[in-house]
Amino acid sequence: EHSVLGGKVTWILAADGGHHWTYEGPHGQDHWPASYPECGGNAQSPIDIQTDGVIFDPDLPTVQPHGYDQLGTEPLDLHNNGHTVQLSLPPTLHLGGLPRKYTAAQLHLHWGQKGTLKGSEHQINSEATAAELHVVHYDSESYGSLSEAAQKPQGLAVLGILIEVGETENPAYDHILSHLHEVRYKDQKTSVPPFNVRELLPQQLEQFFRYNGSLTTPPCYQSVLWTVFNRRAQISMGQLEKLQETLSSTEEDPSEPLVQNYRVPQPLNQRTIFASFIQVGPLYTTGEMLGLGMGISAGCLCLLLTIYFIAQKIRRKRLGNRKSVVFTSARATTEA
Repeated sequence: EHSVLGGKVTWILAADGGHHWTYEGPHGQDHWPASYPECGGNAQSPIDIQTDGVIFDPDLPTVQPHGYDQLGTEPLDLHNNGHTVQLSLPPTLHLGGLPRKYTAAQLHLHWGQKGTLKGSEHQINSEATAAELHVVHYDSESYGSLSEAAQKPQGLAVLGILIEVGETENPAYDHILSHLHEVRYKDQKTSVPPFNVRELLPQQLEQFFRYNGSLTTPPCYQSVLWTVFNRRAQISMGQLEKLQETLSSTEEDPSEPLVQNYRVPQPLNQRTIFASFIQVGPLYTTGEMLGLGMGISAGCLCLLLTIYFIAQKIRRKRLGNRKSVVFTSARATTEA
């Protein structure tokens, strides 16, 4: 899908293979398996992570992004490939905390329609976020390039970062978003000054989900060791709008907006999702919590009323006994 400038390795993550593909319409994701059989496989991505079905694994090491915070000296290539905007990454970036050394190759984004807050590929408890960042790495211990590793089991490791809209701008994302107008049309490329890539990720990386899956675009190779972080990154509404409104999926006018470039969640089938943490989030929905609260309140009220009436009954009984004693004493005195 993307040839990096300067004679570097050619990254073939979504090889066209002579076939044109899109997200919607006659070449849309429902039709991918016809041209790319692996897209119909049983270990596809993305998925909807249902947290009540994940397995806590206390032995999962924290993911360590090495070299992400080193700015480097070489500019980075930004490319509109018609499906997404993709930033090439230098091989000085790699991941620790995985079975082997995975070297970074590129990152790219997925987002929704203009004006929507749903554009992520992965979902947690059926909830999508505004966008999603994918940082793609390959097993450089076993393979010489990303394209070689892309077809091998666990040949790739991808970090999935859910992005939501917050109050303030995120300066790290502006290193990419401020250059989008330079790659407005498909196949346009530009250079981005080096920046701290670590700041694109959530501050805390301890909480994540891990599962075996696939590329989320054709040819959908089932070769990806996925790490989806529980914590989100945040961008401003203005930044999201820039992502949703700037790019075109075509080479010239009349342009076709590059939007809604996300694949819908795929069946989990027999796969296990592991979690690096124990869920301590809400066990009930808002409606269930309200119902539970009202039930508890009603129960407490009934209990208080019961105690009140019992207390009143005991008080009346005591008053009755006291009157009886007084009457008996008075009678005894009179008779004496």
